[in-house]
Amino acid sequence: MIRSYLYRLFFTFLSIFAANSALAQDPQYSQYYAAPLYLNPAFTGAEQATRIGANYRNQWPGLSAQFTTFSAYVDTYLEDYNSGVGFLVMNDVEGAAQLRSTTLSALYSYELRLGERSFFRPGFQASYIRRDIGFYENLLFANQIDPTDPFGPTLGGNEIPGYGEPVNLLSLSLGGLFFTENFWFGASAQHVNQPNQSFIENGVSNLPMKFSIHTGYKISLGSGGYRNDFTHMFKERYFVPTVNFKKQGPFEQLDVGAYLFMEPIIFGLWYRGLPYKPVEQQSNRDAIVMMVGFNLLSGLNMGYSFDYTVSNLGIQSGGAHEVSLSYVFPSRNQGKPRRRDTVLPCPKF
Repeated sequence: MIRSYLYRLFFTFLSIFAANSALAQDPQYSQYYAAPLYLNPAFTGAEQATRIGANYRNQWPGLSAQFTTFSAYVDTYLEDYNSGVGFLVMNDVEGAAQLRSTTLSALYSYELRLGERSFFRPGFQASYIRRDIGFYENLLFANQIDPTDPFGPTLGGNEIPGYGEPVNLLSLSLGGLFFTENFWFGASAQHVNQPNQSFIENGVSNLPMKFSIHTGYKISLGSGGYRNDFTHMFKERYFVPTVNFKKQGPFEQLDVGAYLFMEPIIFGLWYRGLPYKPVEQQSNRDAIVMMVGFNLLSGLNMGYSFDYTVSNLGIQSGGAHEVSLSYVFPSRNQGKPRRRDTVLPCPKF
């Protein structure tokens, strides 16, 4: 009788878990322009050079349910085909249950000239995603509790076929990017096919589509001193206000802030949240993000940011630490004129 009751609790938990999993969100980066291929596949090859990069994020390290995300990417531009191609790999571990997601993505973009200094880049992405929660290693179920000694050692879990096995998904995404010398506007839609991510046999839990709209404007602040090289050029100075809106399922967030570039140092400050639009009666305010980084003429870029949590979790959560690193390889045809001399005005670090 007791054992039957425990099994009912076990299946009830599974049902609740399956229902809640539909509310899952993709991992996010505060330095979203330092993870360009993850933000929008249209950024693939946008530097018109070969580029490699990596991003690491540790969110809420003060809690036992922290989130850690690592990704690496490489992309290049095929000038003869006006095309960018790239590859992205990501590993994400979420919460106390250690939900692990591994993503492998192939990306493609095409560049269209609309005017003398205006361009549009559509982009496409196909991703293989493998998710594993480690049901019987990371979770405790009712059938593992000894009813005669509920606070004693746990019992071995009885694995049930069809429950808790890793799931494999195919996700399709697309995006577009319009830009001029000082302005850009991009939009992306990820998981447009909404693949089923349920861990339960014959269960249905579609991964919600994620939408992003991102824009900004580059404002020149005049020139600095001479660069310490043989170019006889002045150092760049500019101010870049940016906006990034994200929506996935019932969740919405807005990043509003700006970057200040004083070559070679770049500073960033922005706010993330939508306090006027609560989610399930919870205040939708997340963090104030502070960032510092550098861009070197050699092509090496690095950034560090800290999220000061302003949600109900508070700063005792540990906020979030994020590091980005990228390198743009020099062109092998330095003397060859490019088809496009307009530089994408998005922040780079």
